[in-house]
Order: sequence, then structure tokens, then C-alpha cells
Amino acid sequence: MLDTYTRRSEFLAGIRDTLPLEVGGIPFGIIFGALAVNSGLSPAAAMGFSLFVYAGSAQFIGANLVRQSVGILLIVFTTFIINVRHALYSVTLSPHTKHLPQRWLLPLGFWLTDETFVMVINRYNKPDTSPYKHWYHLGSALFMYLNWNLWTLVGIVAGRSIPDLTHYGLDFAMDVTFIGMILPQLKNRPMTLAALVAGVSAVIFNDVPNKLGLIIAVSIGIVVGLITDNLTGETTPIESVTPPITTDEIPS
Repeated sequence: MLDTYTRRSEFLAGIRDTLPLEVGGIPFGIIFGALAVNSGLSPAAAMGFSLFVYAGSAQFIGANLVRQSVGILLIVFTTFIINVRHALYSVTLSPHTKHLPQRWLLPLGFWLTDETFVMVINRYNKPDTSPYKHWYHLGSALFMYLNWNLWTLVGIVAGRSIPDLTHYGLDFAMDVTFIGMILPQLKNRPMTLAALVAGVSAVIFNDVPNKLGLIIAVSIGIVVGLITDNLTGETTPIESVTPPITTDEIPS
């Protein structure tokens, strides 16, 4: 029934459903904050990365490139390549969000992360008649943004007091989180094979400079998934396809 869905209920549901994924974001936010200040960035600059860039893997790579005194143009190009997968996300989400005005599209686009994408595409694809699913999207996205920035701040403070904070194995929680995100999406043979091939390819091309190996792996996985889909006839609507997600990724 329409009257069972409200803006408030959808917003709170987005927060509630995203909460388990926030656990994986905690150690990575801390690690980034510590890495950023230990790379020579001021606390304000490190915090600005999370507030205004808000792209986990790009932030890690950017901080490392700053530490290596790499030129600004190369930093911008590298982070652009890392985040090009968002074009896939936008194509997948556009049928569900194209009716929204710019005041909605701009913040939702900025706040889109791998975790939020997984949560909201599942919500959009549910067959109920709720007209407020974009409020679910907002709840998930805003909660993830606030969480990332909170733990970045903690990492900045801790990184100035505890040396080599990145060596404490905190990234393990993030690996577990992404495994939990990916497995429910493997609903048929094309998707399963695409994920397996992309994972193996990511290992093979791990040493390609500027993380371009990840783009190669994703491209190979997509091609394999499409070929398998055509051969098996197990067609999957584009709305339900989740592009392969890298295990070193947090908000993007």
C-alpha cells in the first residue's frame, strides 16, 4: 500500500540497511586519516580530502602521490581513472533517478559510493510502489558520508600520535565487508563468471602502474559476463548488474 511508505521511513531504512557496511568503513577511514597526515598533508588538507573529494581509493592514491611530490596533473588524471567505474553506476541508476531535479541529483551523485550503490540498486529494484525510494538513497548516502568523515578525523588525530598506524591490519574488516557486498549479487552464471574473471585479472594486472590494472580487470570481467550471458541466455536487466568492486575501495 502506498500509505505504508513515507519519506521518513525510507530515509531511516536506508540508514539501517547501510549500518553493517559502515563497520568496514571505520578502519579505512582511520587508516586514510593517519596516512594523509603522515604523507605531509596538514590536518585541514587531509580532512578536506574526505569532505570535498570523498573517494576512498582515490584519496589513498592521491595522498601517496603527494608524498612522492608528483605533479598535480598526474594526480588528477590518476584519480579520474580510478573513479571511471562511476560511469557504470550512473548508467545503472539513471532509470530510477532521471525524474529527480538537480537539487537531488547533484548531492546523490557526489555521495555515491560502492556500498551505497549496492544498497540502493537493490531497493530500487524491489517491486513495491513506494514513490520515496530516493529518500532511501539519501539516507544511505548521507550516513556513509558522515561516517567516512568522522573516522577520517579520528585517523588524523591518531596518526599524529601513533606511528605506522597502517601496519595494524585494520584493512581486514574492509575485505570482509566487500565479500559480503559482492556475494549476494552473484545470482547467475554470467555474473558469477564475470566476478571470478575480474578478480583473477586484478591479481594478474596488479603491477600495472597507476592502478590501471583495475580498469583492465573490470573491462575483462564485463566482456566475459556479456559473452556468457549471450551464450547461456540468462539475461540480466541492467538495473540489477553490479560492476565488480575492488577490495581496496571505500567511498568513491
